[in-house]
Amino acid sequence: MKEYNPKSIEKKWQDIWDEKETFYASEDKSKPKFYALIEFPYPSGQGLHVGHPRPYTALDVVARKRRMEGYNVLYPMGWDAFGLPTENYAIQNKIHPAIVTEKNVARFKEQLKSLGLSFDWSREINTTDPEYFKWTQWIFLKLFEKGLAYKKEASINWCNSCKVGLANEEVVNGGCERCGGEVVRKTKNQWMLKITEYAERLINDLDLVDYIERVKIQQKNWIGRSEGMEVDFNITGDKKVTVYTTRPDTLFGATYMVISPEHPLIDELKDKINNFDEIEEYREYAHKKSDFERTELNKEKTGVQIDGINAINPVNKKEIPIWISDYVLMSYGTGAIMAVPGHDTRDWEFATKFGLPIVEVVAGGNIKESAFTDIEDGVIVNSDFINGLPVKEAKEKISDWIEEKGIGHRKTNYKLKDWVFSRQRYWGEPIPLVYCEKCGWVPVPEEQLPVLLPEVESYEPTDTGESPLANIREWVETTCPKCGGYAERETDTMPQWAGSSWYFLRYTDPHNDKELASKENLDYWLPIDWYNGGMEHTTLHLLYSRFWHKFLYDYGVVHCPEPYGKRTSHGMILGENNEKMSKSRGNVVNPDEIVDEFGADTLRLYEMFIGDFEKSVPWSQNGVRGCRRFLDRVWRLQELLVDGEQYSKELETSMHKTIKKVSEDFETLKFNTAVAALMSLLNEFNDAGKVNKEEFKTFLILLNPVAPHITEEIWAANGFSGMLNEQSWPVWDEDKTIDDVIEIAVQINGKVRGTMLIPSDATQEVAKAKFAEDEKLYSLIEGKTIVKEIYVPGRIFNIVVK
Repeated sequence: MKEYNPKSIEKKWQDIWDEKETFYASEDKSKPKFYALIEFPYPSGQGLHVGHPRPYTALDVVARKRRMEGYNVLYPMGWDAFGLPTENYAIQNKIHPAIVTEKNVARFKEQLKSLGLSFDWSREINTTDPEYFKWTQWIFLKLFEKGLAYKKEASINWCNSCKVGLANEEVVNGGCERCGGEVVRKTKNQWMLKITEYAERLINDLDLVDYIERVKIQQKNWIGRSEGMEVDFNITGDKKVTVYTTRPDTLFGATYMVISPEHPLIDELKDKINNFDEIEEYREYAHKKSDFERTELNKEKTGVQIDGINAINPVNKKEIPIWISDYVLMSYGTGAIMAVPGHDTRDWEFATKFGLPIVEVVAGGNIKESAFTDIEDGVIVNSDFINGLPVKEAKEKISDWIEEKGIGHRKTNYKLKDWVFSRQRYWGEPIPLVYCEKCGWVPVPEEQLPVLLPEVESYEPTDTGESPLANIREWVETTCPKCGGYAERETDTMPQWAGSSWYFLRYTDPHNDKELASKENLDYWLPIDWYNGGMEHTTLHLLYSRFWHKFLYDYGVVHCPEPYGKRTSHGMILGENNEKMSKSRGNVVNPDEIVDEFGADTLRLYEMFIGDFEKSVPWSQNGVRGCRRFLDRVWRLQELLVDGEQYSKELETSMHKTIKKVSEDFETLKFNTAVAALMSLLNEFNDAGKVNKEEFKTFLILLNPVAPHITEEIWAANGFSGMLNEQSWPVWDEDKTIDDVIEIAVQINGKVRGTMLIPSDATQEVAKAKFAEDEKLYSLIEGKTIVKEIYVPGRIFNIVVK
């Protein structure tokens, strides 16, 4: 028999699958559907690394299994191709971003096809394709039409390196998510999307979906819902400042107030502030910091007391000082806080540094210690009419009192802020609006979509913060669609998140030029049955795409309120040195080299066998070699093949147990233990010295989703009917998964001293007889009196002796 040679069979089967359109989703909507989705990649110049195939192969395994179970499977692929990396590369190398994108996509596609992934390539999409982003622009116009897209002067995160505004979600550890560069605050006129309108539903509707718990937690934490009160504090000069607090029960402990350096009160009361120059100097200092730096918990507290104005605590009428400090942001709450240093860590540190009063209002021992805990239990003290009440009751009583007095009201607050949607760069979807002095912002008529990017020679971002498009006057200057007068196009472009916020809808009907997808296709395919992606996208992309989907649900485009029925996440594949793969660390593994040396099936098998799918794991070249050796042994099984149309008596139980194990493990992300079960079954075949045709066919079907090329080749080489991928997934008989012989623990006086094999239906008498036959075990009680025997069928046989 010829040796196993992946190079001679893998391309052959990939070509056959392409020619026969084997993995194309069917238009037959009478079949049950299964929509499997992975996050489409950003096609960079570096191509794939071995981390990419892990999630792709995992859902490919599930998709292949579901096809054999009779489902109409949609497993699509496309390209998230707008964005900064391509534009920056284009700037550095003087190549148009469209050319860079085309080249990168071709490279990625070639690599993916070499892995034998069962994507439906007839549905391939690209966010930079005008026929695609026409509908991205259409969705934006609908958001604008409904008042959910608006423009306002806002203080934004600004990356000095990329020269672009960033959403809060794109600032990671105080730096730009893309380049890691410095992020500062800058005031700009920005397009915003009113995602906050959907905050409550984005939290509540997590009850409708099957997401792993850590994903749900990240979504909830990012939205940051809290229940509290907005309370008014009177200020010198007939002014008032509103604070938001989740702990109105601690109002009697508010000994000072802190407002954001950007708070408008400062300019409104400028004439009354005696140290305005000092305040201005501090404002300038704070302005240079990102929100992350300002709110870092472990940073040194800084601030300036405002000399000339004070606040009045509304519950005890005491005059308290007002400070400005950079740890209070205008973008959260009201831009002002009541400081309760007796029971808040940050306030305590601030008060301690500047010698401000600290009052205990929740009995809990040492004030310093209680400041470092969120005291939700305990009894109220030093608080007049709520003294002696437990915290929960005190909250309700003082909240009612505040509302009765007209000095505040109950309020649900969110950490989530509206989405900064503008980007001052070239390589993105043009925002389809024009500005007319007479009519204001006017939508480009739908029949004129898509609005295309103009050809430009320079993509350099401007130092002024304007988009490079602003310099293309022949493109900017246009006619107002409403009045026919002079107008100018919006020169900001959309962020990369725009195209990825609805791409899963386009896969259902990618060539439709009349609508983003037909109602018939959307109704059939949605919601997505299983979506897998990285944990790094469970705040940004997941939140944004759920928001867009909910808007389209409200607009009547889709029939379900949530896009993804199930969401799972995978761990990263690290370098062999246990560090994240990167070119700078020199630990990146190129999948092309693995495929070339060992074959695509070996790579696929190894990525599924490498470890717990949900956890990060280091790469091991020795592990790759071990998986190749396993496939060599699978190939040599053909030498042991004998006739047989049903499972042999000796292997019947193992066959049914393996079918059950593999079937269940594929559905629960336990790919590594499914592969281990197949390896064990292979060992049993070799121990028996034979494998009959029925056993071999079942084994090949079970292995096929992980290693499709070798299994298809063996299937065809042995004359089995049809193509392997057309076969039905095997089913197990639960009764036949029970071993005839089982291993149970043997205890003497309650301590485990060994094990023994007995029939699965053995009685106590049989167990005792088997024990007596085991010389080693029986010697442990020789010469002793048996007081008692305890037999738990299938588990233990315990003998009590004296």
